[in-house]
Amino acid sequence: MTARANSQNRHNIADYYSASQLRADRWSALREAAETLDRSGSEGDREEARALLRALAPIEMYFAFPGGSAFDYLRRLLDHGNFADFSTAVRRVSRALTSGAFRRRSIQLIADETDGDEFEDEATQSHEARALGRPYFEVMIVDTVTEHQEKFLKSSLQKMRRSEDQFIYETVVVPSVEDALIGVLFNQNVQAVIVRPGLGLKSKNETSVLRRYVSLYGEGADLDALAPSEYGPETCRRIGKLRPELDSYLITDRSAEDIAGLDLGLCRRVFYNQEDFLELHLNILRGLQRRYKTPFFTALKEYSKQPTGVFHAMPISRGKSISRSHWIQDMGAFYGSNIFMAETSATSGGLDSLLEPRGPIKEAQEAAARAFGSKQTFFATNGTSTCNKIVVQALVRPGDIVLIDRDCHKSHHYGMVLAGASVVYMDSYPLNDYSMYGAVPIREIKHKLLTLRAEGKLDQVRMVLLTNCTFDGIVYNVQRVMEECLAIKKDLVFLWDEAWFGYARFAPNTRVRTAMRSANRLRDQLRTTEHADAYAAQQADLQDADDDTLLSTRLIAPPDARVRVYATQSTHKTLTALRQGSMIHVNDQQFKGAVEEAFHEAYMTHTSTSPNYQIIASLDVGRRQVEIEGYEFVQRQVESAMAIRRAVTTHPLLKKYFKLVTAGDMIPEQYRESGMTSYFDPEQGWADVWDCWARDEFVLDATRITLHVGATGWDGDTFKTKILMDKYGIQINKTSRNTVLFMTNIGTTRSSVAYLIEVLVEIAKELDELMDDASRMEKLAFDKRVRNLSEHVPPLPDFSRFHDAFRCEQGTEAGDIRSAFFLSYDEDNCDYVEPDQDMLARLKAGEEMVSASFVIPYPPGFPILVPGQVISPEILTFMQELDVSEIHGFRADLGLRIFTTDALASVKTA
Repeated sequence: MTARANSQNRHNIADYYSASQLRADRWSALREAAETLDRSGSEGDREEARALLRALAPIEMYFAFPGGSAFDYLRRLLDHGNFADFSTAVRRVSRALTSGAFRRRSIQLIADETDGDEFEDEATQSHEARALGRPYFEVMIVDTVTEHQEKFLKSSLQKMRRSEDQFIYETVVVPSVEDALIGVLFNQNVQAVIVRPGLGLKSKNETSVLRRYVSLYGEGADLDALAPSEYGPETCRRIGKLRPELDSYLITDRSAEDIAGLDLGLCRRVFYNQEDFLELHLNILRGLQRRYKTPFFTALKEYSKQPTGVFHAMPISRGKSISRSHWIQDMGAFYGSNIFMAETSATSGGLDSLLEPRGPIKEAQEAAARAFGSKQTFFATNGTSTCNKIVVQALVRPGDIVLIDRDCHKSHHYGMVLAGASVVYMDSYPLNDYSMYGAVPIREIKHKLLTLRAEGKLDQVRMVLLTNCTFDGIVYNVQRVMEECLAIKKDLVFLWDEAWFGYARFAPNTRVRTAMRSANRLRDQLRTTEHADAYAAQQADLQDADDDTLLSTRLIAPPDARVRVYATQSTHKTLTALRQGSMIHVNDQQFKGAVEEAFHEAYMTHTSTSPNYQIIASLDVGRRQVEIEGYEFVQRQVESAMAIRRAVTTHPLLKKYFKLVTAGDMIPEQYRESGMTSYFDPEQGWADVWDCWARDEFVLDATRITLHVGATGWDGDTFKTKILMDKYGIQINKTSRNTVLFMTNIGTTRSSVAYLIEVLVEIAKELDELMDDASRMEKLAFDKRVRNLSEHVPPLPDFSRFHDAFRCEQGTEAGDIRSAFFLSYDEDNCDYVEPDQDMLARLKAGEEMVSASFVIPYPPGFPILVPGQVISPEILTFMQELDVSEIHGFRADLGLRIFTTDALASVKTA
């Protein structure tokens, strides 16, 4: 295959989800083409190299390296027929981009004798070596300038560099508003944007790879309707929406009075028509330093250097109990010394207390609040399970009604027990074909609220508790849910379990579905006169409306509604943090007056007095990372997931045994207004993700790939354990009866994706060979297993009801789960029953049996029975057809634990 054919085959724009992947592969293709050209010297190979340079040109204008002058130099080498130097220069640029060498030093396009570490990859350097270098970033200047003016701007900022500067940066100049917006999406190295008064509006780049990003410009005025004087402020506003972590600086010739009344988004500073390059340079460095600062991690490092005599707890502090030992030296050798030097129970000496933070922990939490868009953020060192209990205990009083999705994490159910809440379970839509649940439709939530209103119980409703996103990747339209619920009860509290969604803040499309961003946007919206007018108009239209009308209408929240939103986040699950490192994010308009003291008490109740300092430090550092390079890492994470999707969808052998479960499979059509069914289609290419994330009631988290494995003849748990883990060393977490879930994260590499695809292909080949050699009876047995996994799937049961003995009040469905939970502590109140056909017949005959415990099969991993719940025939049938080995709350030797009739009678009497 020729270089030209090879390039056309592998580097079609439609094959790529992101510009960064396309850029990397095009430089690789150009390197191959240049080497081929150097050997052949043919005109055809030169045209291929020219075509690749032309394809790279519209992308490269947004990057400081290799830069416009270097790119022009490559063109001249090619035009003049200097193929050897052209090949060398292209190779050096390509390898510098791959290795990250351009971050550490200037790259000469023609090698010399002093430049011997050209191929050294950043990843191969020691942590110590990389920590000694100055971090590199890029600054984007937005202005329409001549070539001479561009050189002047770049050199003027470069002259301001000082040896004591903590960071080093290069500049790239783009001419227009559109180019600035495309540039901050393309160039993940950009950390600051300087908007000057001479910028234009439209980009001159008209290629299909750029058009994909036009829809990501964000909300706001139509660009075409802007006056030239608005170009600068609008650029700052839109950059703040696309990448709120970036520092933007506006240089303007307008008066201070004009600028003072404008919305400049997150612009850090305005410079008034002056060229004070030193002041600009210092502000750029200071802005990045604000995000780079890690108050607690730095304090812990400094503490570890201090000479300390330990006459307190923790013999392991300073590593003394290890260094003096004859038998546990291997522990010291494995972990190294720093972890023990930083291990202490002290809260002084420059450190702080997690329970009463006043120093570096307080500063670290404030920095996290800034990064994640909350009003307050609290660290937790024992996981999101504890975070959930803290929030529930702080906000829910005994007897308060909580609406909660039945298939949420078990910590929420236990939180209901601890708080003494009156529980109303909401059912998610079922996905019977895949033995999993989706999410709770807004219609179901509104129905529960309206039912409670009709029962006269709406004033007792305290909280709506939902999981966003679900384990399987279903994401709510968070703002819509809150707005419609507040239209029915304007002081509701929302707890969003975002254990698996911590990364979402750092990508433009996923950010719109996070709890904190939605809360901030809702607060802004409720203050506008337009919203007040829309609310008044809807109230007039809905006067005397029945419940069916309210259920089918998209309701508008009253302007005086209170925004009260909490999100719990397993930082360690999706971002850089040690295990159990989690955060609680708060955006509650009543937190300061009504909640703060109760929250503090709940926090004290559930937080250890000896929190792990290493976990706290990792949360601090993880926040730094995402606030500086979160956008880059999340983009790579999504790219990895999309690469897996494309491979499974297009590879002929993989399609035979594995089915990609798409958004169309996991989200019913009525919840997908955009009509989007799949992120990738072999015929159509990549879908417009922005449209569905902006409009649909539910969307699918792109970083989660669910594979249906029923056609392999293995159930999900067997495929996970016996095949992926035991045979190939691939770790996954979630399975269902016939699916396995792959989750990419910010640490996923293209190599690991390639290995996964290789493994899946190898498994498919082995199955093909097995079927070729199988006897007729073996084939029949295999086909039967496949049918059982693909066709004979037990339907998922809904929540039945609480027994009357555990109803909070007669006539309401809210249950007193706490009473049922503690009633089971007395063994005399409980009995066991075998979940067999005899029990099923008794249930169908009308006998009531009530669960005395949580029953949680893995998978699916959520309670199918809770204390006080009536066991329905559907639930028992589901249990009987489950073929899982792990069911918490069920004893194989005794059966299901149920309440005796005497125990139930005693509760009724009481």
